[in-house]
Amino acid sequence: MAKILSIETSTPVCSVALHENGELVGVKEIELPGAHSERLIGLVDELLQESKIEGKHISAVAVSEGPGSYTGLRIGVSTAKGLCFAWGVPLIGVSTLAALARGAKNKMGAKSLVVSMLDARRMEVYREIYNSDFLPISNLDSELIDENSFQSLLMDSEVIFIGDAVPKVKNVVLHDNAVFLDDGISAVQVGELAWTKYQKSDFEDLAYFVPNYLKEFKVLKSKKNPLLLS
Repeated sequence: MAKILSIETSTPVCSVALHENGELVGVKEIELPGAHSERLIGLVDELLQESKIEGKHISAVAVSEGPGSYTGLRIGVSTAKGLCFAWGVPLIGVSTLAALARGAKNKMGAKSLVVSMLDARRMEVYREIYNSDFLPISNLDSELIDENSFQSLLMDSEVIFIGDAVPKVKNVVLHDNAVFLDDGISAVQVGELAWTKYQKSDFEDLAYFVPNYLKEFKVLKSKKNPLLLS
């Protein structure tokens, strides 16, 4: 029985979850200042104790790899790698936006699209677009939001926008086909995707794995038109 511990720290919510063969065993979440640095290991310990599972019985550790908070990602990935070294288990990296998109699964129609978004500065967001099978149909990108954003998608499909950027986007992107969910990401969604990767032995190199901060990417994009979909 494969037991996967998942860690999500890309947003202000500090979240850990435990899955067994893809089925949720338990989850712990907290949103407090400094929670990532002060409470993450404690949440892991609490979850394992309540689930009556020792670290030596964990099969893999999964972590949200970004984009997101620089500090949160750094702490989450460092913690995940440390646990992998201590327990001698593989590391699974999961795209933050892919995991976030799965939060819309109960709202999806057969032809719905999902725009998974994390808030950046001012009217900028990190975003990736997924079809109803949760396969990406765009590259992970940053975008400046205005009234023309996503209109080509909205003309033909219901588009579900999800993530912490929704509050500012829903006041600008106006269309009858737009559905807005301000749900946040959870380690539960990270664990769901991690189970698929685990079955394929799709693991990270512990020595070289780093979060996807998108900092270099954003600098390269700054002189180009950020409204074009990749």
